[in-house]
Amino acid sequence: MSTFTGDETAPFFGFLGAAAALVFSCMGAAYGTAKSGVGVASMGVMRPELVMKSIVPVVMAGVLGIYGLIIAVIISTGINPKAKPYYLFDGYAHLSSGLACGLAGLSAGMAIGIVGDAGVRANAQQPKLFVGMILILIFAEALALYGLIVGIILSSRAGRLPSIQIMIVPGNMNNDGDSDCEDIRSGQWRLVKH
Repeated sequence: MSTFTGDETAPFFGFLGAAAALVFSCMGAAYGTAKSGVGVASMGVMRPELVMKSIVPVVMAGVLGIYGLIIAVIISTGINPKAKPYYLFDGYAHLSSGLACGLAGLSAGMAIGIVGDAGVRANAQQPKLFVGMILILIFAEALALYGLIVGIILSSRAGRLPSIQIMIVPGNMNNDGDSDCEDIRSGQWRLVKH
């Protein structure tokens, strides 16, 4: 006999959010690392002294996986249906949190990979382009930071009960006998769920 008082399917959505955060962020990190690494390798043949300076896009792409890991850990620690009820609201909050962080990390990884590949090749021919490449990479990384921030905010919404608004109106304003209205004080006032 189970004592679980929440929704039986809610943990599925929560764990799906944790998986989405990690998987999509790591996909972005892998693509960014691979694409930038190809640029570094092809540039290193011509200018081997610039290889260490050109590792910056690879490092920035690798950080994206950490963002997904952070959100996945936050979500998974919030899923404990035996300790407290876990409702669909909580599952959906965790799912949206994971998707926000994961898909933002995926898009940032694609941007970092493309910019890193072209940037390190261009930097080998014109060293003055290095600062511009770094600025573009920072703006691409900011996309993943936005997803991380929104993911933290959304995952913090889980575990809170949604607010319920109650409006009391005079009883003669709604006399149609709907089941969502209850008499209070012999019909003078009605409680309407809003």
